[in-house]
Amino acid sequence: MVRTATIVRETSESKVELSLNLDGTGKTDIDTSVPFYNHMMTALGKHSLIDLKIKATGDTDIDAHHTVEDIAIVFGEALKQALGDKRGIRRFADATVPLDEALAKAVVDISGRPYCVCTGEPEGFEYCMIGGHFTGSLVRHVMESIAMHAGICLHLHVISGRDPHHIAEAEFKALARALRFAIEPDPRVDGIPSTKGAL
Repeated sequence: MVRTATIVRETSESKVELSLNLDGTGKTDIDTSVPFYNHMMTALGKHSLIDLKIKATGDTDIDAHHTVEDIAIVFGEALKQALGDKRGIRRFADATVPLDEALAKAVVDISGRPYCVCTGEPEGFEYCMIGGHFTGSLVRHVMESIAMHAGICLHLHVISGRDPHHIAEAEFKALARALRFAIEPDPRVDGIPSTKGAL
């Protein structure tokens, strides 16, 4: 089964072209027009082993928010599309990832039921400007947008951290590693991993 998706989404605020392959090697080609977000989405692809190509432009002269959000929406939609009926996947996974003093844990359920809980970011993190364009508050917004549009349950917890760059990167990498194992085919699973028979 080929688990790929390509989506183009254009609004008055942004244009996003995104393609992914869930069974890749983590090859990425990322141009979000927001430098720090390039770094985060490159890390997401690399550590999830999802081949990921993104080309996006938007009204970043106003704020990075619209473009960042729209990319997260499209990534979530593409993830959902590529997963299909979710037959044979592991479904649940968690990962704890350090980056120097920062430590983040992500727990994922490819459930079909969107939910997102983000906790533990230090006070004031949401106001930090990272890389000149990306505010700390966007990390949670990205995670919420991915979870809602992919139809996954995501719990993300920052256990420790001081440097905003390290905190954000640990969060993205934790999500990546959790996704890697949750979407992976499980040779022991026959059919859809749910007592309901559908996800």
